[in-house]
Amino acid sequence: MAVRPTVKISRADLADLNAFMAVERQRSFTQAAIELGITTSALSHAIRNLEARLGVRLLNRTSRTVSPTEAGSSLAKRLDVGFREISGALAQLDQHRDHPVGRLRLNVLNDGARLLLARSLPRFLATFPYVSVEVAVDDRMVDVIEAGFDAGIRFGGTVPEDFVAIPIGSVLKWVAVAAPRYLHRTRPLSVPEDLKNHSCIQIRTGQGVIYRWEFEKNGDRRSIEVPGQLCVNETTLGIEMACEGIGLMYCLQARVEEHLLRGDLQVVLPDWAPEEPAFHVYYPGHRQVPAGLRELIEVLRQDAARVGS
Repeated sequence: MAVRPTVKISRADLADLNAFMAVERQRSFTQAAIELGITTSALSHAIRNLEARLGVRLLNRTSRTVSPTEAGSSLAKRLDVGFREISGALAQLDQHRDHPVGRLRLNVLNDGARLLLARSLPRFLATFPYVSVEVAVDDRMVDVIEAGFDAGIRFGGTVPEDFVAIPIGSVLKWVAVAAPRYLHRTRPLSVPEDLKNHSCIQIRTGQGVIYRWEFEKNGDRRSIEVPGQLCVNETTLGIEMACEGIGLMYCLQARVEEHLLRGDLQVVLPDWAPEEPAFHVYYPGHRQVPAGLRELIEVLRQDAARVGS
């Protein structure tokens, strides 16, 4: 029986193949470079070297788009299987370690970053010094697998069904708030429809649409398309503008607790404040759980239980 010769793959080959996979996945040199933590020029150089060594063009490049050639697409499919096997083999080593070692890439919506990670990451990083964490704060619905993330944090009810989803904390209460100076100069509110006669800070969601404010009282749910001179796509600026008396803002009550305690803001329509599912950490169930993710989830859950949120 003929013995198949051993194929030697150098460290440079592995690095360049990984770079190619990032470009093929992102369909962008710029985004792939950000994912890999290198410059765009270094990434382009790596891909050119890889193509020269292989003698095959892997990517079609124009001034606006990047797409795999037929050969590149075929190679990417084979490499995806191979890199998953390598990742799984490395992840299995964790059971032989006293502590997790690796890198976690997380995609987290703005509210989750502020309310969960800002509170828990310092303790996690101190407890697990051999795990590094990269966080992308993004309110858009991102395909975490396609974008190369290990896990994400989103509101319950918005997680794709084919993912493992772990709840963090309790239900989330949503409120409409305004500064006392604004409320003193406007007519009072008694039902959600009264918002149509007020200045509201509109919210453009990660899906690109202007959010309809949701209210609920004794099973009576109402969705209001609010008017407003200002529209924002992230909560922090909206809260700051509400504190300045610009108008009413709709957000998680947890995001404005300190403002409510100081009297900077007041809740309006408190009897209509709805409660929605908790934050969830989610990750693909068909892959090996990356090093440190279980530990991070446990820290998040412990801290949420400690503060009752």
